[in-house]
Amino acid sequence: MVATAAPAVPIDWQALALRHWPLLLGAVTMLLPTLVSMARGPWSLESGVHGPIVVATGLWLILRRADEIRAVMVPGKTALTVAGLAIAVPTYIFGRAFDFISIEVSALLLAFLTIAHAYLGMRVVRMMWFPIFYLAFVIPVPGWVLDTVTQPLKIFVSTMVTQGLAELGYPIARVGVTLYVAGYQLLVEDACAGLNSLVSLTAIGLFYIYMLRGSNWRYSMFMLLLVIPIAIAANSVRVAALVLITYHFGNAMAQGYLHNFAGMVTFTSALLFIFLIDKLLTPLRNALANISEAQAA
Repeated sequence: MVATAAPAVPIDWQALALRHWPLLLGAVTMLLPTLVSMARGPWSLESGVHGPIVVATGLWLILRRADEIRAVMVPGKTALTVAGLAIAVPTYIFGRAFDFISIEVSALLLAFLTIAHAYLGMRVVRMMWFPIFYLAFVIPVPGWVLDTVTQPLKIFVSTMVTQGLAELGYPIARVGVTLYVAGYQLLVEDACAGLNSLVSLTAIGLFYIYMLRGSNWRYSMFMLLLVIPIAIAANSVRVAALVLITYHFGNAMAQGYLHNFAGMVTFTSALLFIFLIDKLLTPLRNALANISEAQAA
């Protein structure tokens, strides 16, 4: 006699919605206004272009393991659920009322995580640690964090571009993060400093590494560390390209469609470079996998 696994019983979504309609109504009431605010705000900027991608792929990461979730799900502790909602709901209202989008989105994610714990249990929450962590990249980075972190990045990128183009004979000078070339004055903004690409590249790089190399945590950490210099190098090239366009063709050309096009090309090139490095480092990945297997033996 051969034992076979019982077929998974499909979920009756209509019956589930009718049984828990108050919860569904509350979730929609919180979710829709936030999605509209994100679409009109952070997701319309270069720093937030990864947001919709993270939402879609993050939900896919969860849904693809639906059978595993249903196999181990048990209701969570009521006290923990109440405590989570007691924090999440007032915080969401505060963020929504005072237009603190980062607080609003953080509270919304906490509310959904709390509800997931209530119905599915802590074991499922622990099992879904990566999708939960990955979805946190949807939270917009506060402006004061951008200002604090991008300042040294802007100075570093400005210095690299100035020194590089000066070595090639271009009449370029720098004062802080402002570049002067042939009578033109260019300010290296946050979008050109690397942080925006750094956040997006890290999010997409995380997804790529988790899907293909998730079992090798040492190699995964090494690849994530490479995202930072790759993003900075790519954006240094971007700034240099815009300076050269300004010098040869004028400011109007550099600040037109070529500015946004350069950003897209830079991001795509950096992402492809990560894939290329991953391919070239196959021997290192295999060596680290052998170390992990030896330690587990």
